[in-house]
Amino acid sequence: MSTEVEETMKRIQSHRGVKGVLICTAEGVPIRSNLPEDAEQTHSALISQLANKANSVVRTLDDTDELTFFRIRSKKHEIMIAPDKDYLLVVIQDPNM
Repeated sequence: MSTEVEETMKRIQSHRGVKGVLICTAEGVPIRSNLPEDAEQTHSALISQLANKANSVVRTLDDTDELTFFRIRSKKHEIMIAPDKDYLLVVIQDPNM
């Protein structure tokens, strides 16, 4: 993995409240993460499905539009997803920090 990607991941991880950073393929195959392996697999699979569905909703509402970013917040976690054509960047943080 390129040095630029490694530096970006370290920069994101250094922010207060960040619990995990994950890069996976659009199909849900984890590429790089600082999560435990079981959490990495689960998050990759589920978030990629959610990103595909969210993108489908955006395209159904306006076929000239595309999903660029979305955020999910619960009491315990905030998950931010930046989808790309082939990859997803996922940041998990504590919303109470």
